[in-house]
Amino acid sequence: MIKSLAYGNGSMRRRNLLKLGLAASAAAGATVVGGAAAAAAPAGDEREAAPSDEVLVRSLPGFSNGYATVNGVRLHYVIGGRGAPLVLLPGYPETWWEYRKVMPALAARHRVIAVDLRGMGGSGKPRGGFDKRTMAKDILELVRHLGYDQVNIAGHDIGSQVTFSFAANHAGAATRIAMLDVPHPNEFIYSLSIIPQPGQQTFLWWFAFNQVNRLPEELLAGRFRLLIDTEMATPGLLADQAAISDRDRDVYAGAYNSPDAIRASNGWYQAFGQDIADLASYPVVHTPILAMYADTSVEGPSALLPALNGIASDVTPLEIKNAGHYLAEDQPQAVIDGLIKFFG
Repeated sequence: MIKSLAYGNGSMRRRNLLKLGLAASAAAGATVVGGAAAAAAPAGDEREAAPSDEVLVRSLPGFSNGYATVNGVRLHYVIGGRGAPLVLLPGYPETWWEYRKVMPALAARHRVIAVDLRGMGGSGKPRGGFDKRTMAKDILELVRHLGYDQVNIAGHDIGSQVTFSFAANHAGAATRIAMLDVPHPNEFIYSLSIIPQPGQQTFLWWFAFNQVNRLPEELLAGRFRLLIDTEMATPGLLADQAAISDRDRDVYAGAYNSPDAIRASNGWYQAFGQDIADLASYPVVHTPILAMYADTSVEGPSALLPALNGIASDVTPLEIKNAGHYLAEDQPQAVIDGLIKFFG
């Protein structure tokens, strides 16, 4: 059961989920940045190409890039530090770079492994396998490849969904997990409205947009920065707009600028139906879970915490103050403190 939390009745929780949306995925992952040069910007855009992973890693002393082909896909990861392994899984529309502010502090106590998910950044962009069960197996095979039998995992957004699936499907391999701001896809997604109610500032338009085949990549290839800026300006997603700098946004945009990268990131959303079906077959997860959410997030506690009720037995809630959906960038020290305390 969830520790230190009282719930209203089921219908109240349902209304809250419908309004705020299971938005938990409000930001799922990225694609194309790692290791490869970013796609060219649209004509008239004077921005320089986004830096490669090789350049980015040099700003994090003690970390290095790695690549491994596992479960039929080539994964890019950034690794550094000493201690018990801690895997970090990012969300949409970002890459491993979303953890840049927390990785050095975590590396003082852990062997930190920040992974670009299947379809993200420097990892491969296959035609399928974007259901979270398959993506969780990617991570299992990666940690086995790195020589670990058990790991701690923290995931944000799409990465949070993969993290829960990892615990559900590979319980013995997960010591503890942290889910940042987003639950595993569940049936409430089917009830989300793409039309905002009067006075509703945020609605999850990208959930529907990413279901469309071909159009997103044709519209956004080479100009993905437009989507980055639009999402991050959405109320509840980023409390401090300066927390993700212009350069950081270029890094993320560069990761998604290619048609293949956009197609692959759409795949995370298009797999939600399979994810929901898979969730119905999972046993109750007994792995200890830290449920970390932002006080101003569009999701808030009314998405993540109720979604875990009944499917997880050991949940510790943690609210991050003065933060939006992008927790690790809005309030990195609070995230560091929460993860270190939980993972020990």
